[in-house]
Amino acid sequence: MVVLSKPALEQFSPIKTCKPSSTTFFSNIPVIDLSKPDCKTQLVKACEEFGFFKVVNHDVPMEFMNSLESEAIRFFSLSQSEKDKAGPPDPYGYGNRRIGPNGDVGWVEYLLLKSILSQNSFDSFKEIPNFSCSSSVNDYVSAVRQLACDVLEELADGLKMKQRNVFSKLLKDEESDSVFRLNHYPPCPELQALSGRDLIGFGEHTDPQIISVLRSNNATGLQISLKDGTWVSVPPDQNSFFIIVGDSMQVMTNGRFRSVRHRVLANSRKSRVSMIYFGAPPPRARIAPIESLMKEGEETLYKEFTWSEYKKSAYMSRLADNRLGHFQKQ
Repeated sequence: MVVLSKPALEQFSPIKTCKPSSTTFFSNIPVIDLSKPDCKTQLVKACEEFGFFKVVNHDVPMEFMNSLESEAIRFFSLSQSEKDKAGPPDPYGYGNRRIGPNGDVGWVEYLLLKSILSQNSFDSFKEIPNFSCSSSVNDYVSAVRQLACDVLEELADGLKMKQRNVFSKLLKDEESDSVFRLNHYPPCPELQALSGRDLIGFGEHTDPQIISVLRSNNATGLQISLKDGTWVSVPPDQNSFFIIVGDSMQVMTNGRFRSVRHRVLANSRKSRVSMIYFGAPPPRARIAPIESLMKEGEETLYKEFTWSEYKKSAYMSRLADNRLGHFQKQ
């Protein structure tokens, strides 16, 4: 278990809280076996109903997951002064508590890495002091990026699109703006005991990218919001991946797929370490509803924009804001 040293712990302050969450886990989350021939149909249904699902039989080697998690734990176990040498983020590097530029904070520390895509593999990352695991990162991210592309191509098949790579080609582009993030949520028994409430590890938000691929250790905390606004807890599974539909995918499907709101509550007794690949298009890519996915006479719900324009707008907003609101047609 990863535990912050007392000096590091004292740097945190009580933050926004919420009422204690139910310990009942959501049992209806779709679990999709990617080895099954009918998975494409299940993928489409899951994106329409939840914007969130778990995939099994994903072909990402467990050794890649375990190796990177071990390296992440080693880094986050360093003294605060050593970790600070890897930050502050610009926006890449080490961050502590501050999630964005507009006041959002959480019970979290993280490493945000920007990859450079060359010859269809992730082989270059910004040098991060005290974080010497380039091999582990490259192996893991390359495998997870391929998983993301496989899921996107199965979705294209399920949507009966003529071009199977209509989504995945954006991630495979050498100028893809995909990023990778390691999050660490330390245990927080002292603050939770004082407040009697759950601490927000990472506040509610949607992901602006096309697709997110998340894997965590066997610690609780992740929650998603259902269509009726109810928050439900996701059972942890360190052997599988959770797929999250992003805002850009919602726009490209003209709202057919749902960009799900999600958050993380800090676990009072156990460290949570999560690894998220955010699959994004190139900055110049234009994002708009795809005509072939629209029914005859259906109107587009969103204005066309570039990924660069949307990323800038999202970065300047608060986490919980409706980031697509500025791009919706009246």
